[in-house]
Amino acid sequence: MLNKLRRELESTGSLSLDLISGIGAVFVFLILTLRYSGTSFQRFSLTIREIFYSGVLSLIIILVSGLFVGMVLGLQGYETLQTYGSSESVGVLVALSLTRELGPVVSALLFASRAGSAITAEIGLMKATEQLSAMEMMAINPIARVVGPRFWGGVISMPILTAMFIGTGVLGGYIIAVLLIGVDSGAFWSQMNAAVDVSHDVFNGLLKSFVFGLAICSIATYQGYSAAPTAEGVSGATTRTVVSSSLAVLALDLVLTAFMLKG
Repeated sequence: MLNKLRRELESTGSLSLDLISGIGAVFVFLILTLRYSGTSFQRFSLTIREIFYSGVLSLIIILVSGLFVGMVLGLQGYETLQTYGSSESVGVLVALSLTRELGPVVSALLFASRAGSAITAEIGLMKATEQLSAMEMMAINPIARVVGPRFWGGVISMPILTAMFIGTGVLGGYIIAVLLIGVDSGAFWSQMNAAVDVSHDVFNGLLKSFVFGLAICSIATYQGYSAAPTAEGVSGATTRTVVSSSLAVLALDLVLTAFMLKG
C-alpha cells in the first residue's frame, strides 16, 4: 500500500516537474525570440510573407466558423430570451458573447489548429533536413531568420482574425434573428450599440487575442525548433503544439477574464 502510494506521488511529482520545465523552456525561447526579432522588422517583407501564410490562409475557416457561431448564438439566444419577453435583446447577447469570450477563444483555437501546427511542421522539417544547421554554419541566426518572422506574423494576424470572427459572428446573428425570425432591426442594432462598450468589451477581447497569439506562436515555434529531426519527431511536435496551445488558451482566458472583471 505504501509502495503504491509512493509510486503515485513520484509519478505526479515527475509530471509536475516536466510541466514546469516545459513552461520555463517556452518562456526562455520566447525571450530569445524577442531578443533576435530585429531582423523581422528590418526585413519586414519576411514578416509580411508569414502574415500571409498564417493569417490570410486562415481567413476562410475563421469567417465561416464565425458566421455559424453567430447564427447559433442568435438562434439559442432568441429561444432563451423569448421566455423572459426580452427577444429584442438578442443582439446584445450575440455581441457581448462574441467580443468578450467566444471571438477571442474560438479564433485562437482555430488558429492553433491551422496556423500553429503549420508553423511547427515547417520549422521541424527545416531542422530535419538540416537547413537550420546550414544557416548556423553560414553565421545566420536561425531564430532571427526563421523563427522571428513566423512568430510576429502569427502574433500580428491573431487580433485581426479575431476582429473578423466577431464581425462575421454578429452578421450571422443578424441573419438569424432579424432576417429569418423577424426581430426588429432597429432594436437589434440600437440595443447592441448601447450595451457594447468599445474600451471595455472590444478592446479587452482584442487584448485577449493578442496574448493568445503570443502563447500560440511561442509554443508553435518552440516545438518546431526543439523537435527531433525525424518524421516521427516532427509529427509529435505538431500534435503537442495543438494540444498545448489549446490548453494554454483556455487557462489564459480564465486568468485574463478574472483580471478584466476585477478591473
